[in-house]
Amino acid sequence: MNAHILFAEDDDGLRTIVADELTQAGFQVEAVIDGAIAIDKLKGNTYDLVLLDIRMPNKTGVEVLEYMKSQNLRTRVIMATAVDDMSIAIQTLKLGANDFVTKPYSVTDLITCIDKVLAW
Repeated sequence: MNAHILFAEDDDGLRTIVADELTQAGFQVEAVIDGAIAIDKLKGNTYDLVLLDIRMPNKTGVEVLEYMKSQNLRTRVIMATAVDDMSIAIQTLKLGANDFVTKPYSVTDLITCIDKVLAW
């Protein structure tokens, strides 16, 4: 599988590790530091999947998801959430996200989730 993934995560260490692991797993990954950059990327590129951290500076993952919905982008979306954001994660499913992972997550669990969402 060579799916093209946009990964928005403000934690530098996590962003680097996950992007490297996903690349090693065969995905083409573009990693960005915040939601505003993610929206800019979505304006000029096509992705198979967008992986969004819910809490980011400039634009949150929810705001990126709302932008995608307003633009009728049909890209699949997985939200990454901390345990205390579960109500927000459920809200994102109502907004059109396909699934969510809870931090901290293992890369193996994330890849399983990505594979499941891409197979829909």
